[in-house]
Amino acid sequence: MKIFFELLGGLGLFLYGMTIMGDGLEKSAGDKMKRIIEVLTNNRIMAVFVGALVTMIIQSSSATTVMVVGFVNAGIMNLVQATGVIMGANIGTTITAQIASLKLTAIAPIVVGISVGVWLFTSNKKVKNIAEIFIGFGILFIGMDFMKHAVKPLREYEGFKTMLLSFGKGTFTDSLMAIFTGFFITAVVQSSSATTGILIALASEGLLPIEASLPIIFGTNIGTCVTAMLSSIGANRTAKRAAFVHFMFNILGTVVFMIFFKDIIIDIVQKITSDPARQLANAHTLFNISNTLLLLPFAGMLVKLANKVLPMKDFERTDQRGIKYLDERMLETPSVAIIQVIKETLNMGKLALESYEKSMEAFLENSEKIANETFKIEKIINSMEREIGEYLVKLSNTNLSEKQHEIVNGLFHTINDIERVGDHADNLAELAIYRVDNKLNFSEQATEELKSMHERVVKSYNQAIYALKTGDLNMARKILEREGEIDHMEKSLRVSHIERLNKQLCAPKSGIVFLDIISNLERIADHASNIALAVMSATEK
Repeated sequence: MKIFFELLGGLGLFLYGMTIMGDGLEKSAGDKMKRIIEVLTNNRIMAVFVGALVTMIIQSSSATTVMVVGFVNAGIMNLVQATGVIMGANIGTTITAQIASLKLTAIAPIVVGISVGVWLFTSNKKVKNIAEIFIGFGILFIGMDFMKHAVKPLREYEGFKTMLLSFGKGTFTDSLMAIFTGFFITAVVQSSSATTGILIALASEGLLPIEASLPIIFGTNIGTCVTAMLSSIGANRTAKRAAFVHFMFNILGTVVFMIFFKDIIIDIVQKITSDPARQLANAHTLFNISNTLLLLPFAGMLVKLANKVLPMKDFERTDQRGIKYLDERMLETPSVAIIQVIKETLNMGKLALESYEKSMEAFLENSEKIANETFKIEKIINSMEREIGEYLVKLSNTNLSEKQHEIVNGLFHTINDIERVGDHADNLAELAIYRVDNKLNFSEQATEELKSMHERVVKSYNQAIYALKTGDLNMARKILEREGEIDHMEKSLRVSHIERLNKQLCAPKSGIVFLDIISNLERIADHASNIALAVMSATEK
């Protein structure tokens, strides 16, 4: 029991250190994470590099794969891209094993002590982030040392040694048991790095030769698929396919290497070093790189297989409006989650524009049918505001930098402004139906005035959405200038229309509707101006 609790404590420190190191790396990467994701193209080789690099930063292939499932679910990554990233993630996760196999336990406490001192006494965010990386690095090795000491007494238990050695006998049953052991432990702890850390601790104490550890490593690769498969529950069909591709990639790799290449890998790593821990880490890296090189040319076939096993349902083929880019899996990587919530806000903004343009079209063309389309869109916009708002609350509770907090705060205001644009579009659609029901006529002059103001407001709102997308400060300033012009225009049109009413050139009912319309248009321009101010606030800070 003592061995179990010491091993558990060491594993806890190991995972905690890995998490701190990953968080520090991610915060140091910051906006670079955005660029890394943007690099993704249909180029499979580039996707592999991106997958490996992102996994090295966040220190978890499971987290990368879960993120990929989220990207696919949000429709911002296709299955071919996802396949490449998943393969790269398997390579990136071997870095943890390489780090853990280094014999740096003697200096780990010194590294932690110095790094904590730096973290406590500096106010520089970048220095703090780098200190966090080294704190995690040191704690990881302290955890490894705990695990090594915990398993050391196991050398005296012949039964345990015999069981581990049996994994390397090469028989079908023993190999299958070794693979299942790696799979089971990884599936339970939800981390292949945790399993690898335990294996390295055993190997360091001479309890686990490479012949026995390699099939267990194969099992850990399959076990890590469980996280992605669980993550795909409730996601769309394409996301489920991404999880299936991950599973098939690791299963096929295990089968092929167990049959044809296991002895070759063992021979290579034994020639490189005699240290069992280093042999294990090198075998882990060599297997994942070789597996990727072997199966990457067949990525298209894996995608086709996934499409056949999980065909698209008819209801999924239709274009669904509403939330497209948000996925809670991405909250694990806040810098990426912010990119996605901005995209979703833009998606909502475009929908509000469509709603507004339809409402004016309904009014100008006397169309009740088009007005009813506006009402449908308005319900979607309201729903989107709630969902984006809830997502932003969760995002604001993650580990964000000061600048990222500014962006999130600005987005809270922006989605409210966009929702209000949808409300004004709803008002305009109601006025359109009122016009149809009461058969109201408008003079040519009044119609032209409404069209002119509408064109300016549309331009202002369009530019606000563009400024939100690009962070263009010059564009944001132009919107603020035009907002003053639109305010003046609204007052001018109000005065001239009241004069028409006084001269009885316009029916009273039509006059009231006209004034209501220009009031709604002016308010839409105000909300466009608010969006521009939010962009300026977030960008300038």
